[in-house]
Amino acid sequence: MIVSVSAALLLAVVVVVLLRQRIIGIGSALACAAFGFCLASTGIAPAITEFLTAVASLVSLA
Repeated sequence: MIVSVSAALLLAVVVVVLLRQRIIGIGSALACAAFGFCLASTGIAPAITEFLTAVASLVSLA
């Protein structure tokens, strides 16, 4: 749970920075968010969660 919350916060910060620097538009950010919600309800969601957990554990070792 902690990994998913911190990953969500990190991704939210990235989106805010990209929006403020006008690298992406609001429509693009909303489309990516909608895609993320749709992706979370598919069968690949557990694999994505395992990948993010593995990346978080790898980063915590450094």
